[in-house]
Amino acid sequence: MYYLIRKTLTECPSSEFNAAAAPYAAVLTGAEWEKERDRFDMGIDLDMHPNDIHNTEIEVNYDSLTGTFSIPDRRDLSGDELCFSFALDEKGIVFIDDTGTVRPILETIRTSRQWKMPCLERFLYDFLEYIVHEDLRLMERYDDALDRIEKDILNGTKEEHLKEINAIRREVGVLRTHYDQLIDFSQELEENENGFFEEENLRYFHMFTNRMSRLYDIVTSLRDYTMQLGDLYQSQIDLTQNRIMTILTVVTTIFMPLTLITGWYGMNFKYMPELDSPWGYPLVIAAALLIAVLSLLFFKKKKWL
Repeated sequence: MYYLIRKTLTECPSSEFNAAAAPYAAVLTGAEWEKERDRFDMGIDLDMHPNDIHNTEIEVNYDSLTGTFSIPDRRDLSGDELCFSFALDEKGIVFIDDTGTVRPILETIRTSRQWKMPCLERFLYDFLEYIVHEDLRLMERYDDALDRIEKDILNGTKEEHLKEINAIRREVGVLRTHYDQLIDFSQELEENENGFFEEENLRYFHMFTNRMSRLYDIVTSLRDYTMQLGDLYQSQIDLTQNRIMTILTVVTTIFMPLTLITGWYGMNFKYMPELDSPWGYPLVIAAALLIAVLSLLFFKKKKWL
């Protein structure tokens, strides 16, 4: 699929894109690239397959820029990433994509964008912008989820909260790495080492770099928030365990003298006077109750209960 970057992104036949005055954007499969790469006259040999792509990065060549995109799937950040490669020069950009990721993006740009001053730089900005266009809402959902978890933890710890916190931490970690790579990517474009871009249009890449920096700061804050909630969760567990241990200690302390009394009078020596006294049994019961009540009052006064 071939497009010309005019006031809108316009489809064109493959036979016309190279002769047009406007810059182009092309989307080819790996097999199509092998057949048609000589038409682009970039002097490069791209042999990139989705399984070989692990990062979003760009490489400066003598007469072209080449690179790869590895985009986390926003529907499942823990799943496989969407991977494709590209090559560009001052005339346009060609995407080599076997995953079907790029064409829907270009179709969205075609139907939703109009440019007063169309250029390759503005197209690249809109393409990069589309990759992250819903991420602010995603950050808001993470923030709302973490606020809810914090309230639930303060009201009473639950095991599923720790799992949710760890899941969010993993996902924001994936996004953090992705934004870091996009910052490097955009800065490389802004460097314009080969002079492919107009100086006045480099502001688009600068704008995108700034936006990625803000998103990077947001996900870093969210990651730190998840770590704080993990500590809060553990402290609540420790507090609960401390309360249980306090209760067990109080109960043990109350029953220690009672155990001593029962052990003492359980020896049944022949000359123990209390064994023959009609008041022996009631007195022992009264003493046990008195010890228990005094112990409870003592612990209550010390605020251990």
